[in-house]
Amino acid sequence: MLIPSRDLTPDDLELVQFARQIVDANTDGEDGVHTMGAAVRGADGKMYGGINLYHFTGGPCAELVALGHARASGARELSTIVAVGNYGRGPVGPCGRDRQVLFDYHPHIRVILPTPEGVRSVRIKDLMPLGAVWTVEEGTQEFDPTVFEDAAVTP
Repeated sequence: MLIPSRDLTPDDLELVQFARQIVDANTDGEDGVHTMGAAVRGADGKMYGGINLYHFTGGPCAELVALGHARASGARELSTIVAVGNYGRGPVGPCGRDRQVLFDYHPHIRVILPTPEGVRSVRIKDLMPLGAVWTVEEGTQEFDPTVFEDAAVTP
């Protein structure tokens, strides 16, 4: 199955660089636990960062920390997110938990991640083609194909 994606924009490249600065400034060595940095862009263009908080109980990934930072700063609409690894590792795709959180809270967000065509931007809906739809107000919803109709129209 081919997932629709697009080339990175200058804003996307700036977001990747911002995430890189976060992880480079906060990693704690090759054997350290702070190994991923993330950045998210608000609809207004402002960027927010996060670093993973590894813990044996499953501490939050960098993406979730960046989402929390954005929310605590007042950002409600987010356009793009990326996570990068320390020591020059490039963008890394979000784990399953992060994908579900992004899908639930920001269904129109784009994710920068490696694809067979290189590092590209992909809509979260395209990463979760049959994802369970959940809302705070109504909980988990039955599958509704109309949620995904616009995913087939706009790459």
